[in-house]
Amino acid sequence: MMKVSFAEKLKKLFGSKKTESEEFFEDLTDALIEGDIGAKNAIQIVDELETKCREEKITDQEKISGLLKEIILSGVKEVSFKPEEGKVNVWMILGVNGVGKTTSVAKMAKLFKDKGNNVVMAASDTFRAAAVDQISMHGDRLGIRVVKHQMGSDPSAVVFDAADACRSSGGGIVLADTAGRLHNKENLVNELKKIDRVCSSKADEGCYKKILVIDATTGQNAVRQAEVFNEAVGVDAVILTKYDSTAKGGGVVTICRDLGIPVLYICTGEHYENISDFKSEKYVDEFLGR
Repeated sequence: MMKVSFAEKLKKLFGSKKTESEEFFEDLTDALIEGDIGAKNAIQIVDELETKCREEKITDQEKISGLLKEIILSGVKEVSFKPEEGKVNVWMILGVNGVGKTTSVAKMAKLFKDKGNNVVMAASDTFRAAAVDQISMHGDRLGIRVVKHQMGSDPSAVVFDAADACRSSGGGIVLADTAGRLHNKENLVNELKKIDRVCSSKADEGCYKKILVIDATTGQNAVRQAEVFNEAVGVDAVILTKYDSTAKGGGVVTICRDLGIPVLYICTGEHYENISDFKSEKYVDEFLGR
């Protein structure tokens, strides 16, 4: 898998090339691109690294590796959100189909329920029968209320009713599962903008978040998805799914550096408990094989 091969390539690179040579830095740039960081950021990172190494006359492998970590880490952002007590918090969960969006909603629902929050899940992907069935199943298993309408009904109306249900029970958090694919991108964007307006109007001030779920193994595809959703409605944070130490996680660096979007959680498996806070340093260490 890509992350292992990147870490191994880095190790091999340090072992076979003179660290002060131009070839070393060129090969390092190639390795970062293959690690899914993307050409622009790979070039910027290595340029900064090379400049510092030349200025400070650093040739020691461990010091260069540490410096590379510092440079990458400076652009990787983590964030933490928590629902405000006694208020209506609304989180719109975004993402294309197949990234584990609905499962991520269920994981967050359990996480917040276990912390004592009143949780309502909104089945706002009304275009896919399977999505409504799936979130209903999670609701039954977790003992969490799911607000749903008929298949094909207005997704915004589902969020509207879920927020009202949340308010009538003293506040809490609404987790709205949204559509990831319509007939075309324009339809999807228009639908999400409509849901966005309703979420914004129904949440208490400062209690509305837009969270994008991306598959950590999809590299630059994940970056493109982040660009589309961010342009459509603005994204406050991302959740990485299917993440482990062998996944192609380099796209996260680009999302953080270019779009300024931080990472909220990582999901590592199918169980409800397989969700944890994202830690920038741990992520970079794993990416570099440190």
